[in-house]
Amino acid sequence: MNEAIIYLDPDSRLSLQAQIRQKLVEGIVLGAFPVGQRLPSSRKLAEQLNVARNTVVLVYQQLLDEGYLISRERSGIFVNAAVLEGRVSFDGKSRTQLYKSSHWQQRFKHTPMMDAEFLPPPNWQQYPYPFIDGYFDTALFPAREWREASRLALGMREINEWAGESGDADDAMLVEQIRTRILPRRGIQAGPDEILVTVGTQQALYILSELLVDSTVPVAVEEPGYPDLRRMLARRGAPLVHQPVDDEGMQVDTRLDGCGLVYVTPSHQAPTAVTMSMERRRALLEKANQQDFLVLEDDFEFESNFLQQPHPALRSIDSENRVVYVSCLSKVLSSGLRLGFIVAAAELISQARRLRRLMVRHPALNNQRAAAFFLSLGHYDSFMMHLHRIFRERWTELRLALNFYLVEHFETTRAQGGTSYWLRGPDDMDMDFLVEQAARRGILIEPVRHYYATENAPINCFRMGITGIPTEKIREGVAALADLLQQLTRGDADTWQQWSGYALEGEILRSALCESTLLCKTVYGDPCTIKLLADGSMYGRAGYANEDTDTGEWWVDGEFWHRRWRRWSYGEEAVYRTVIRGDAIKWFDRDYKLVESAVVRPAQGVDAIRDDLD
Repeated sequence: MNEAIIYLDPDSRLSLQAQIRQKLVEGIVLGAFPVGQRLPSSRKLAEQLNVARNTVVLVYQQLLDEGYLISRERSGIFVNAAVLEGRVSFDGKSRTQLYKSSHWQQRFKHTPMMDAEFLPPPNWQQYPYPFIDGYFDTALFPAREWREASRLALGMREINEWAGESGDADDAMLVEQIRTRILPRRGIQAGPDEILVTVGTQQALYILSELLVDSTVPVAVEEPGYPDLRRMLARRGAPLVHQPVDDEGMQVDTRLDGCGLVYVTPSHQAPTAVTMSMERRRALLEKANQQDFLVLEDDFEFESNFLQQPHPALRSIDSENRVVYVSCLSKVLSSGLRLGFIVAAAELISQARRLRRLMVRHPALNNQRAAAFFLSLGHYDSFMMHLHRIFRERWTELRLALNFYLVEHFETTRAQGGTSYWLRGPDDMDMDFLVEQAARRGILIEPVRHYYATENAPINCFRMGITGIPTEKIREGVAALADLLQQLTRGDADTWQQWSGYALEGEILRSALCESTLLCKTVYGDPCTIKLLADGSMYGRAGYANEDTDTGEWWVDGEFWHRRWRRWSYGEEAVYRTVIRGDAIKWFDRDYKLVESAVVRPAQGVDAIRDDLD
């Protein structure tokens, strides 16, 4: 064999040994390495992959021990035919090709309603300024502490407890930790029979909508509000009352009369981040008593007020047991672990447990036990203090930056804390256009139209979050947004005259692009990442799952930058004039027309490169 039989991804998180093993097993199972075909020797494969021979030897030995491969004396290593016994052969045709039909649509008795929603690009963490709420940089996750809790949960005694048949019961240790560690932080007292663990808050809301809502139960929801909750309620046929939100949270007035359920996010309203005042909270509970309705309190983000003391949860001041409380183990943890919980009257928890049994029986008990250890060892309390400090720094930095750079353009809601800001600009400013233009410059902000159910959604509002951006990048990002706004309000266009002062050529251009990463978007909207290597090679990955890849070469000749892909762009050589300003890179053709733009992540800044060359 002259060509390598497998390809190793230089950006993979797996070790070289794990990658080689994974690729070989995949090739054996899918038939890429047929029975009877000799595999290359360990020396030959190591040379092809440019890895140490011992790495390949260890992989081969593992696969020999496990029966995937067999060794024949003086003949070599072959695929073991026994490993494929009992498998149905795969003919390469997909089920879409085999069974093209239109009968499915008429069989559906219900299809979930999915309105347009905002989703950041999958590679959002590679953008310089990701001001999007609810997406967390991995540095925030308490990896060391969670590993310790997981290790303890995998002890033999623990495994014997959670691995056996357990009916629909939750892990008693976790329930106790929620009852004694988490709920007191919000002023809530509850017995074990008043707590149910769920697969995140999403499942909790779904269970409650199934149990408490039908077409005869009017439900009040916040406007703007949580889109998925509206979809759940619409599925049940509930008449919806879209209750306005002001600077004190959901308004409490006669529009709530006649409702059977009221859904609120009082800690930090989703999505405006407004905190419901104590006066409004008392008024809501008084109205609930008068009108005999239930209150569904979604405490998705524990009240983290940075300007004032946090208010107690609604359930903690509810004397009539009307409040159903939903929360999770911090959004940073819950994003991956999917552990939430419901606190309510024991009668409701009993019915919720029965319904949950029909869905998933219970959340994975090993994760529940690991979370219990995480709480009992004090890791959760220290993690929440650490997270509170980080979010306070970021939230305050964003507040200062907005006030410094955007005070003439925007106003924010009167938020006291949380992880985001809701901004409102001039009435004639189209935020959808601003969001699109900002992304082209590496600034991710969130449009808000999808939070509204009614037709009067404003076009001049957007959100900025702090969960995914480091503190040191916030001022820089807001300044870049302010610069963009100045350009848009002046009606500037991307012309060579506008950008020519930032044109690079020769060695400065080569140094600026060497080992850089380019973040682009294709014409059909998929993200694209291009890596420019020092040896003049480049590789690109496009699509939401990196399903399209290509390699090529790049070089600099005087004032022009050249690139040529093997397949992309017809495989033709392209020649550009290049300008770089901050994190924005733009390419103009020989006739000075703008051809393409991207976000560039260079190894070092252009000014530093100029200083080095001087």
